[in-house]
Amino acid sequence: MFIDTHCHLSKEDYEDIDKIIEDNRNNYVDKIIVSGCTRDSIVEALDLLNKYDDVYVTIGYHPSEALITTDEDLKLLKKQLKNNRVVGVGEIGLDYHYGKEDIEQQKTLFRKQLEIAQELSLPVVIHSRDATFDTINILKEFPDVKGDIHCFSGSIETARIYVSMGYKLGIGGVVTFKNSTLPKVVEEIGLSNIVIETDSPYLTPEPFRGKQNSSKYLSLIADKIADIFDLPIEDVSKRLLENTYELFDLE
Repeated sequence: MFIDTHCHLSKEDYEDIDKIIEDNRNNYVDKIIVSGCTRDSIVEALDLLNKYDDVYVTIGYHPSEALITTDEDLKLLKKQLKNNRVVGVGEIGLDYHYGKEDIEQQKTLFRKQLEIAQELSLPVVIHSRDATFDTINILKEFPDVKGDIHCFSGSIETARIYVSMGYKLGIGGVVTFKNSTLPKVVEEIGLSNIVIETDSPYLTPEPFRGKQNSSKYLSLIADKIADIFDLPIEDVSKRLLENTYELFDLE
């Protein structure tokens, strides 16, 4: 069995969410953790909890929301996080890919949400794009907060820093891509330091790259990791489940 530690499940992307959930179950996906990272997607993610027992969520404001997220939004977020099937704060972080015009607002929002996670003793799901240095330095301000680095695709050196800080790396479809350097990183940091995710509907693994992603493809990522470590898929699955339960408080 597998757990997708990070995916998006919106009506904007999927016409039939019931079918998506059914496909997941038929492909050995025991649970999924849906990320809500905007006002609307947070509400939509929370609504899923009323319908599907195998869905959990993490919620928090994505760095792209830095200019529009208010203190009132964050007060509401604290209340929303107290649902026992809301298992983390995220995805939160920094994203400088499209420019740095809102860099200070991003940092402020990031710190405020890390403070919430610290207060509520919740793990965080970190989004970091073209912002590794600042991400690491801000996380160091909150040494008691742990979590995972969503969709990690960085260097071995960066991976070692995150792992030394107590974070796990979220490994997705990129690990299956041809010419990806991620398999070497995964091998170096070890199976005990990773969890797997799809980030669906994005980053579909080979051989379906370019098509819409879904949690049903999670086994392709696990198979690749089993190949990297030359281990039976059953052993890999067991360890990945242990890592996920260690990180997130799943029932």
